[in-house]
Amino acid sequence: FRSNMEQWKVLVTGGAGYIGSILVEYLLQMNCIVTVIDNFMFKQNSLNHLCENKNLKIVNGDIRNPDHIGPLLRNADFIIPLAALVGAPLCNKDVVGADTTNKEAVFWMLDRISKEQRIIMPTTNSAYGTSTGICTEESPLNPISKYAIDKVAVEEMLMQRENSISYRLATVFGMSPRMRTDLLVNDLTYRAVNDGYVVIFEGHFKRNYIHVRDVCEAFLHAIYQFEEMRGNIYNVGLSEANVSKWELCEHIQKFIPTFTFMEAPIGKDPDQRNYIVSNEKIESTGFKPDVSLDAGIQELIKGFRMIRNTKYGNV
Repeated sequence: FRSNMEQWKVLVTGGAGYIGSILVEYLLQMNCIVTVIDNFMFKQNSLNHLCENKNLKIVNGDIRNPDHIGPLLRNADFIIPLAALVGAPLCNKDVVGADTTNKEAVFWMLDRISKEQRIIMPTTNSAYGTSTGICTEESPLNPISKYAIDKVAVEEMLMQRENSISYRLATVFGMSPRMRTDLLVNDLTYRAVNDGYVVIFEGHFKRNYIHVRDVCEAFLHAIYQFEEMRGNIYNVGLSEANVSKWELCEHIQKFIPTFTFMEAPIGKDPDQRNYIVSNEKIESTGFKPDVSLDAGIQELIKGFRMIRNTKYGNV
């Protein structure tokens, strides 16, 4: 295994996205040679501040096109496939796009890379769906959304390779150069700042959360610890943040006392996820998130005083 002082060649698909636009900066700070492929479907300029770096290459292309992605795969030591149509509304709106991007393009990549090349794949802990008890990596999966169903299929194929790690990410929150306002913590905080109120469905539903920068730190952790971690699935979340929607609103209200929230007396949330997650497995490797839920909410409040439109939602 190469020493950390040597330059790794890292391919990040979707590297101009919500996670990627922070991760790429972190990788460059590690002295990696980074190639980003992104189709810039949201017209984002989230990598502008990194273009001066000689170790960064940006390809405006589509991972579904073999002519675009094929040549980039050959020289990569690490592949971090972030490119995806993310979120139930977007996947339902463009089912063919979700199929081809989230699943078929990844299968194509997995078929064509060498055994030596290393992949760190973000999947999702929303695959637990509605579960009782505490979900570990061995818990049965019950994916509800198309996004989660496709990620489960990808993970199954991924785990047939030796040099692979699957990260079942909790719901991500926090500010990013390519912002998303449709993620739950971000969405509720945005509404608190701009509307002052929200009506929630099934406020007792719980899930786990993690800050976007901690997700990036988890990817760096996997690069450094790859030999010890490879061939495994890890839940990646903030253990102190297994909270319900109602509790999340209470966290936000601590910093915006005028924020009003209530539970709808009738109706169901189309998103029926409800689970508590254990992150003990990745914590046992030495990884621990740094950013608390409260710190992330304070950051978002600051950011949403600048952002006052909904073009940042994946819809």
